Amino acid sequence: MIEVWAPRAERVRLRRAGQGDIELTPRDDDGWWDADVALADGDEYGFVLGDGDDIRPDPRSRRQPRGVHDASAHHDPAAFSWTDQDWTGRQLAGGLIYELHIGTFTPEGTLDAAIGKLGHLADLGVTHIELLPVNAFNGTHNWGYDGVLWYAVQETYGGPAAYQRFVDAAHAAGLAVIQDVVYNHLGPSGNYLPEFGPYLRDGVETTWGASLDLDQRAVRDHIVGNVFLWLRDYHVDGLRLDAVHALHESVDSPVHILREIAQAVDALSVHVGRPLSLIAESDLNDAVMILPREAGGHGLAAQWSDDWHHAVHVALTGETDGYYADFADLGALPKVWTGGFFHDGTWSSFRGRDHGVPIPPDVPTWRLVTFAQDHDQIGNRAAGDRLAATLSADRLAVAAVLTLTTPGTPMLFMGEEWGASTPWQFFTSHPEPELATATANGRKAEFAAMGWDESLVPDPNDPETFARSKLDWAEASTGDHARLLALYRALARLRRERPELTDPASGAGGAASAEAIGGRVYELDRGAARVLVNLSAVPWDVPLEGAEIWLATKDPERRGATLSLQPDSAVIVGPA
Repeated sequence: MIEVWAPRAERVRLRRAGQGDIELTPRDDDGWWDADVALADGDEYGFVLGDGDDIRPDPRSRRQPRGVHDASAHHDPAAFSWTDQDWTGRQLAGGLIYELHIGTFTPEGTLDAAIGKLGHLADLGVTHIELLPVNAFNGTHNWGYDGVLWYAVQETYGGPAAYQRFVDAAHAAGLAVIQDVVYNHLGPSGNYLPEFGPYLRDGVETTWGASLDLDQRAVRDHIVGNVFLWLRDYHVDGLRLDAVHALHESVDSPVHILREIAQAVDALSVHVGRPLSLIAESDLNDAVMILPREAGGHGLAAQWSDDWHHAVHVALTGETDGYYADFADLGALPKVWTGGFFHDGTWSSFRGRDHGVPIPPDVPTWRLVTFAQDHDQIGNRAAGDRLAATLSADRLAVAAVLTLTTPGTPMLFMGEEWGASTPWQFFTSHPEPELATATANGRKAEFAAMGWDESLVPDPNDPETFARSKLDWAEASTGDHARLLALYRALARLRRERPELTDPASGAGGAASAEAIGGRVYELDRGAARVLVNLSAVPWDVPLEGAEIWLATKDPERRGATLSLQPDSAVIVGPA
């Protein structure tokens, strides 16, 4: 059976290569059309709307062999022979997430090539791999947030069959897969959905384009159906929901779309017998995302904490421009360590208003995903520079300690574990010259308005911008890179072995900071364990109080019961 929601069309035809068109019949007055047609795996097809002659891809296409402007191809997910029947999944609690972009993770930039790196991730101690969006977009390379066909896997990555191979191989390596999905907007090229029906919400814009009309039942079903595609058909273990603050629906909507998704996913989790995690990216600083539905929340598993990133970034770099300004506060890092959010009803100078609400104290700390680097915080800098571009090897080691001892669920961005020297820049491959020019000019204007030197901003559509952003795996085994990688492995192992470092309540044990000559020092509690960080220019003497050193980035000097930490170093101490 072929079906499509097209309430704006007066006529719908199915077109297949080398065959005559087939007229679809209106099912009823809700805008659905269908025809009793069976497609074989690989059959190409599309829809012709009205009395025109242009073919349009299926809005729920699973494969686009020649791009988003051409015909779809039928893909049967049941044709794949899975080998993960014994896979029972992984809980997010106690986990370590690794965020990666398929196109720049390996030289080949494909899902099959990424399979070859799964051993590296398992050895590192990663538990969950989070893939940036892989849905079909126009062009050959892109961050993925300009996708227009949510059900199709980008062909340049290998298409849906390669995606199945990747998930199956990840499970064989003991790794869960989280897929980043974008339900708040569609990309600027290849979006034919408005020709079919009112997918977009008139008069409501996001930063990236028109908002989806979540008051349409069929649009909500389009989203929920996509959730099931990844979690059920492709055996994915969780979804990262992009910018959920940009999901707009009427205030009188009976069920928030996030709650509707969470309810459906919880039911599916019971059915498939493994944990399924939903993680929100939210700019709201509101625990409603992760509170149980019984307590008025949406019931998602976790949400990102940008505040944690900002506090750590300022502590390590001293950068206080733009949204970093408020995080120059001496108490910023201790506050996010113990409370999750810095802005919890406080004044946000960047927003010009009070922002956020406190997280209830009984919310487990692992429900916040915390990170020192991620795709946005690197790629949305003018030059796409990582911390490694400006920090010493010693400070990168301190960043590793802060990231892997966090009370939240830590996340690494690909290459962070060895201090990758390659940037990660904003890149596109728009075939339309006018769109490529508009994107490049818009990006330069955006950074110029924030006071950045626009000459630092690379042209997103220049192929070299994409090429520069690919990881250089050869450097991971050399010099300071190899030493940092060994530290990350040791930290991940320590996190697994010491229950204090994954205790969901131990972030509330306390945290403090103090000014010192040339910088600051921090004492951050993880229950019975302590994380001591010296970011000053002088040694810092701390009473050891009978504890033993679990790990140190530089050997501290012992003076009886006192530990003297060298500048730009971190030490983890705990019960003997």
